[in-house]
Amino acid sequence: MDGSAVMVEVVRGPFVESVHRGHAVVCDARGNTLFEWGDPDAIIFPRSSCKMLQALPLVESGAARDLGDEQLALACASHEGGAMHVDRVRDWLSTLGMGEKDLLCGVQIPGDTEERHRLRAAGEMPCQFHNNCSGKHAGFLTLRRHIGAGADYVEPDNAVQKAVRAAFEEMTGSESPGFGIDGCSAPNFATTTRGLALAMARMADPAGLGAAREEAARRLVSAMVAYPLLVAGHGRACSELMTAGSGAVAVKFGAEALFTAILPERGLGVAVKIEDGGTRGAECAIAALLVRIGLLSEADPLVKKWLNPPIESRTGRPAGEIRPSSALWMNGAAI
Repeated sequence: MDGSAVMVEVVRGPFVESVHRGHAVVCDARGNTLFEWGDPDAIIFPRSSCKMLQALPLVESGAARDLGDEQLALACASHEGGAMHVDRVRDWLSTLGMGEKDLLCGVQIPGDTEERHRLRAAGEMPCQFHNNCSGKHAGFLTLRRHIGAGADYVEPDNAVQKAVRAAFEEMTGSESPGFGIDGCSAPNFATTTRGLALAMARMADPAGLGAAREEAARRLVSAMVAYPLLVAGHGRACSELMTAGSGAVAVKFGAEALFTAILPERGLGVAVKIEDGGTRGAECAIAALLVRIGLLSEADPLVKKWLNPPIESRTGRPAGEIRPSSALWMNGAAI
């Protein structure tokens, strides 16, 4: 990716030891770019940072009529596979007369420590419900049943994924140049950093997108901020930054160092991509931008741990810190 900017620095002692380069865009729903770093037209895979876009057809089709905010939050989630996630997805599919065998996301060892220990103690193996994308796939299965699509709902030519692609391209404002297969086997459609930020801004301010899409966008964002722990889990940047934002921002992580943010009160969208795939860089960058925009406080412990995480020796001796670059941070100047 040419034209990337230094977004985050890793400092040890008095020296910058490493840097994370990348791209970031802040824009409004009309497509006006307010701020940008790096190359806003760099082609990226949004990975899981766009799950709320993938869930739009679920809601606007009417398939989610009987779903509550918890299910919608899980449809947007990259969860830890804890009991609170697994039990809810299992119950959701049970109401459809479906089960784990209907999922096509694959088995994943849960990130949740308590659930991992429980499985080990019980001599149980992890299953597809533990997959961080099982909520998204439950949404796909709900849509599949509603529209009568085929069982191979992850195939690009399945009606489910055709609906997802159409919504994705409409929200990003351009035809996707192609797709790759995500870790959960579903297609992930490429776009630009600017296009991803525009889609988030349209989620923040969906007026004019049509009644069905406007309602769908508002429902999904509302569900995310109402249930931040279902979107990710304990100790995760998504959940903690949303908690710190007190309902003013929806934040979503994606693999390979993606972050998006939806700011309903400001009508803005944010997209961040760290080109080396380093999650620590993306976490620091999104925290810095949300502080500069004025939604989060630099002094909040839930923010500071992502904005300036300390580097320590194995005995706990202070060694350095991770911090936003001067070009990104601008002394914390308001955006």
